[in-house]
Amino acid sequence: MTNTSHEVVKGPHHSGDAAPIALSAHSITKRFPGVLANDSVDFDIRAGEVHTLLGENGAGKSTLAAMLCGLYQPDSGYLLRNGQPIALSSPRAGLQHGIAMVHQHFRLVDRFTVAENVVLGSRELSFTLNRKSIDEKVAAVAESYGLPIDPSAIVGELSVGQRQRVEIVKALYQGAEILLLDEPTAVLVPAEVEKLFENVHAMTAAGKSIVFISHKLGEVVEISDRVTVLRGGRVTGHVSGRGSTDTKELARLMVGRDINLSTQRASHATGHEVLQIRELSLTSDGVNILSNISFNVHEGEMVGIAGVAGNGQRELADTIAGLISPTAGTISIGGAMTTDRGPIAARELGLAYVPEDRLGMGLVPSMSILDNLLLTRDRHIVVDRATVRPEATRLIEQFEIKANDADHVARKLSGGNAQKVLLARELSGGRTATKLLVVCSPTRGLDVGAIETVRRLLDDARSAGQAILLISEDLDEIMSLADRILVLYRGAIVHETSGEAAQLSTVGAAMAGLKTEGAA
Repeated sequence: MTNTSHEVVKGPHHSGDAAPIALSAHSITKRFPGVLANDSVDFDIRAGEVHTLLGENGAGKSTLAAMLCGLYQPDSGYLLRNGQPIALSSPRAGLQHGIAMVHQHFRLVDRFTVAENVVLGSRELSFTLNRKSIDEKVAAVAESYGLPIDPSAIVGELSVGQRQRVEIVKALYQGAEILLLDEPTAVLVPAEVEKLFENVHAMTAAGKSIVFISHKLGEVVEISDRVTVLRGGRVTGHVSGRGSTDTKELARLMVGRDINLSTQRASHATGHEVLQIRELSLTSDGVNILSNISFNVHEGEMVGIAGVAGNGQRELADTIAGLISPTAGTISIGGAMTTDRGPIAARELGLAYVPEDRLGMGLVPSMSILDNLLLTRDRHIVVDRATVRPEATRLIEQFEIKANDADHVARKLSGGNAQKVLLARELSGGRTATKLLVVCSPTRGLDVGAIETVRRLLDDARSAGQAILLISEDLDEIMSLADRILVLYRGAIVHETSGEAAQLSTVGAAMAGLKTEGAA
């Protein structure tokens, strides 16, 4: 395998070079308008190994994976399957060669059963099989790889982890020998991640090849036999995995410099209470979204709300921000009641809000950075753009926003830079100095360099005395940043612990709805 950069190739191949190469890509180049996505990339996967593709957003890993399964076609270069040239015109062609991709966003029909989803689009004439026969065949495939799933279960009633198993079983049922897993742990709780890794080991033990696409460095080191790192569409290193390298080395290969993701929790005493939530409940169409929630956040404190998506986190944030009126309970900021007073009143009392949807709710995509930074200013004051431009330029530099200038249009920013613009606006204060920052999934989808910057900005805000409510589905992020951790499950706080005393297994179990010590 050729390294296309000047980095030194690291480490031997785990699966013993006697293992045959199942699929290889040679000098793969792919261009899109204005973008060189892959530049002469070489990659191979051996039978019975896990080979991870690692890189920042835009590094080219998803584009390469798409060409390995037939979703895209390379502009130049070629693929070999078991040493023989192949041309993949579509994912169907990829599957005919035993290659399948399990996407991060599942492609299942909720109202169908597991078995119906598995055989949907199968090469065999599934309509000639009776339901019992289909169920038995699907169950046999699932059980052979340690993927227990009820073939008759309705997919819409399954957990996220179970749905992922259905996608994997579907690929195996349809004859996949090489599986490309796209960010497979992004929506899983720790127990589900552990189970997924067990399934991956079972598949590789049976000779299957796994291409693992991820940005979580710790998981990459744990699961990978080999790692190929991409930066700017080129390979910067091939590294052996399974504990033979560390996350710092991988991060350096990803971004070209040393990265530090560690943070120090505030050691000083916290100040006055800023946010007070008392017996907050929210009902919609007869369904309890939030149930009797009570907690507070103090000056210089970061409280983390952990939970799997869909357990009320977004509604909690929107209610605090004044975008939703609660069914019952009270909210106060700095001692002043904000319940039912709307978002403007909340902002006037010092609330800053970074929503989950950066370009949908946080920024106006068609507006410039300058105009987006002005959105929280007093609407009754005429702003001289020439006067505020130097401030916008200062914020661009302070928050390390990669843009040509303050007139750069928001929709053309990367996810990381869009998030930095949001944080710059909210932390710099609008019409009122910021007292409370509510931030949702601040590093979701960001590369490791942007994650480092965003975490440092949050840590600096806490050190400056701001109260921060951090809402995130990324448990590692919550564990590393929060002074206190609350777990939200089905709209209720089911567990509370200090950041220092928090245990990954306990918090993860609470996120999955299991009873734990410290239950609220």
